[in-house]
This record gives sequence, structure tokens and C-alpha cells, in this order.
Amino acid sequence: MEHISLLLILAVGISLATAKGKPNIVFVITDEQGYGDLAHNGHPYVKTPAIDKLHSESVALDDYHVAPTCSPTRCGLLTGHWTNRTGVWHTVNGRSMLRGNEITIASLLKENGYTSGMFGKWHLGDNYPYRPEDRGFDEVYRHGGGGVGQTPDVWNNNYFDGSYFHNGKIVVAKGFCTDVFFDYGIQFIKDSAAAKKPFFAYISTNAPHGPLHCPQKYMDLYPDEPKASQAFYGMITNIDDNVARPAKSSKS
Repeated sequence: MEHISLLLILAVGISLATAKGKPNIVFVITDEQGYGDLAHNGHPYVKTPAIDKLHSESVALDDYHVAPTCSPTRCGLLTGHWTNRTGVWHTVNGRSMLRGNEITIASLLKENGYTSGMFGKWHLGDNYPYRPEDRGFDEVYRHGGGGVGQTPDVWNNNYFDGSYFHNGKIVVAKGFCTDVFFDYGIQFIKDSAAAKKPFFAYISTNAPHGPLHCPQKYMDLYPDEPKASQAFYGMITNIDDNVARPAKSSKS
């Protein structure tokens, strides 16, 4: 079974208020990462200096509880409703599709003048009316299904130089998937700020969910660990580096 998802950042851009006084919201969620898989929560090996610093400057939800699997957790966060009510109570066999009558935070924010972008893993339905672009998101860049290369995704897709859905069209990417998802998320933030529109950026990584792949330089940070642990920890440190990135993008 798939365990979920550590909520890393809620409203990290809350201080970046627009001229109209509406806060910008950046929401980052990881996949298959536990509460203890961060240095500031006591992990003895994993390196997460950027997130540790953010944690030291932030309000922390130390008693927040997720659902047993990832799709229910996602729908609960996006709708504010108990997961079973939304029709999402698992990740397979049609049990991960968010009912069409459910209202997401992106839809509510759109009604209040926001633009919203979703980047990475959705896993709440791949066909109309379940896709993120059907649920209030204006800009969408994602893989299909619950993981890169699964059946709803692009055939034979890969964590490196893969192909992903950009507003419904398949586009070829260059680089490691987490870096690419942050590329598009950061570009969305820059574009929204330039247009002086309040924004909601939902960056939802598939990492550090298996299969465990990451750039070799991140595995090399953990030479004394087994290969699987090197990749798992490396994927987390790669996320940390992306959290620390300046507002620039290599997206073409």
C-alpha cells in the first residue's frame, strides 16, 4: 500500500501580498515521505537545510494527520471534506477520482480573482471531469496516474527526460522530474507576479515515492547507505534544493 505524503509548505508565499491585499499561496506536498524524514524532525541522515530553515521561521502543524494512502489525503487538503465523502478512499480501481460535485480550493480562489497552477502529481482522475484543469486550475503540468510511467501516464515514461501533460498536451521535458515540476511552478509564480495577479501554486511532487530514482550527485551524498536509501534520501534532498531555488526557470 502507498503511504503518504508529508505536507512540507503551506502558504509559504503568504507574505507576498498583492497590491489588493490578497496573499499569494505556495503549497508544496511530497509523496511517500514520513513525518520523520526531515532533519528538523530528527532524521539522523537526510539533509534538508532549506526546509529546516523554513520550519524554524514558520508555524508548524505538528499534530496533523494524513489518510492511509495518498489520493484521499490530497482530496481532503484540496476540498476540506472528509475523504470518503468525496468518493476518494483509495488509489486504485476507480477509487481515486474526486466526485464532480466537489469544490476545490482552486475553484474557490478563482471566484475571488486568483489564478491557480498545479504541477506534478494529481492522482484524483485523469479524464474529464476529474482532471485538475476541470477543477479550477488555470495552468497544469503533470504526469498521469499515481506515478510516472503508470497506465494513465505516457507510455514508457521516465523520471529523467520524460514527457508530461501541459494543459492537456504531451510535451517533452529535459531533466529530472522534480526539477522540471519546480521549473514550471516557479515560472508560473513569476508570470503571475508580473501580471500582478494573486496566485495559488500547488506543487505536488511524485518524489520520494518509488521507484527510487534521482540524480547521481544526490545519491553520492549518502555513500554509506544502501542504494535504495541513497535514492530515497537523495530525492528528499533534491526537493530541499528546489525549495531553496531562486525564482528562475529553465523551462523553454
